[in-house]
Amino acid sequence: MRRWPAQVESLLYLEYDIQQNKPGLFGAVTTLIGMLDLNILTVAGIGPTRRGLLLEVHADAKVRALHEALLEVEAIKVTAFRMPTLLDRIALRHGKRLDMAEINPPTYRFVREELGVLVDFLGDTLLEGGNRIIGIRGMPRVGKTEAAIAACVYANKRWILLSSTIIRQTIRTELLRDESKDSIFLIDGITSTTRGNDAHWSLLKQVIEMPVLKIVEHPDVLLRDGRLHIDFDFIIEIRHHEDDEIRCEDIAMSFSAFDLS
Repeated sequence: MRRWPAQVESLLYLEYDIQQNKPGLFGAVTTLIGMLDLNILTVAGIGPTRRGLLLEVHADAKVRALHEALLEVEAIKVTAFRMPTLLDRIALRHGKRLDMAEINPPTYRFVREELGVLVDFLGDTLLEGGNRIIGIRGMPRVGKTEAAIAACVYANKRWILLSSTIIRQTIRTELLRDESKDSIFLIDGITSTTRGNDAHWSLLKQVIEMPVLKIVEHPDVLLRDGRLHIDFDFIIEIRHHEDDEIRCEDIAMSFSAFDLS
């Protein structure tokens, strides 16, 4: 890595991978940071060999000096030197970097025991607001609805079920007067596809076009239906275990169960 941020902000995220685990290595790195009068706000292990630090910085020259010095330390390899992103903050908070399976759209993998990490990630994303559509893939009873609602609560946002199996079968056909303001809409692709009437699909089309946040469970089923064209901003996959497969064809065969959250 040979580039440092062109414009230094008040916060800087530094991450490095340990190449040679020498005694006193972390102390040497933090001493260098301290000698440059850069304040360390947070330190965390990112997996077994990486360290992440959130720094408070105020001077371009000192940031340049730190970056150039770290690049000369053979015992470490700088893997991140930038303004902190949401993913950086999640890595610092939970000591792991999110697993991205695909790039288009960005697809992040979680297992059920990582629902706390997922709620933080999704909740922080919802706090940013904007007009985004988020898909959640997963087999039955893996925690899709649970994670989506918990993230809305985390973000202090009102959540509205347009279709769901969490409370029997929810199928909405219209919105109340104030429901379109500062709300997050939750859609279950299977419930909408198998039980939705024309009025329900008209409402879905209206909501998809609204500049609000939407979370869609079983996005592949909804897209396969073909009545709506949706460009997802990112996808979340939840598995019971890392080696579990998410098979849409198997989910589609279990419509009659209607316990698919």
